[in-house]
Amino acid sequence: MEIAAKPSQNARKNSKRTSPLRTTPTMAIREQATNPEDQRLPHSLKALNRLILGSPSFVKGGGQAVLGEGPIGADIAFVGEQPGDREEIAGRPFVGPAGRLLDRAMKEAGIDRRQSYVTNAVKHFKFEQRGKRRIHSKPTAGEVKHYRWWLERELDLVNPRVVVALGATAVLALVGKPLPIRTHRGPLELAGRAGFLTIHPSFLLRMPEKDRPKAWNGFLSDMKKISDLAKAQRKEPLEPSGLRQNGGRKRGHF
Repeated sequence: MEIAAKPSQNARKNSKRTSPLRTTPTMAIREQATNPEDQRLPHSLKALNRLILGSPSFVKGGGQAVLGEGPIGADIAFVGEQPGDREEIAGRPFVGPAGRLLDRAMKEAGIDRRQSYVTNAVKHFKFEQRGKRRIHSKPTAGEVKHYRWWLERELDLVNPRVVVALGATAVLALVGKPLPIRTHRGPLELAGRAGFLTIHPSFLLRMPEKDRPKAWNGFLSDMKKISDLAKAQRKEPLEPSGLRQNGGRKRGHF
């Protein structure tokens, strides 16, 4: 299982920046290369993660990058928005309150998190400092675009059967344009793969308490449908990892 690595010295230096430094993936590869052989696109998840950890944050306030977590070849890859305060501190995705809700829904739907891949569209925590608190700040479309190459390459290397977009930012990153969740919720092709669009679990935490039971039941119903979709996809031949990069993937607009 791929586990988020400890931040590199470059990543710790980047955490001190108060504003993002714009760097393209190609520039990041070239800057970190020690010889010409290193300037090729990363062909393993380990190599990609090393590049992400060594690259600057593209969002204001971002400290250490939070990498995806889970096995290569997972049936399901869940894509969220960005890590939160607790995720950045722990260096792992979905370990805060929203992550606990996701774990609960996955368990009740019969999805094993240990056999699933979880990641975020944006790899750094964007926040506003208010006193001692770090308040979540939604990434802009431009910031999501800066991270999109990393996410696409990550999914190429993990090669899941089903990709799940948790919320509006995730689907923006995956298809390259905004899609209203209300009208597109459900099965949907994402990143050239079978996919599913649903709400982000943090949405449940923000809504009035009286509305949560109904919303929770809807989210749980989606998780069960995702589980069924993954089971159906197991009957289909799995395309080898990495071939999608040059194959028939539909690229979004941006």
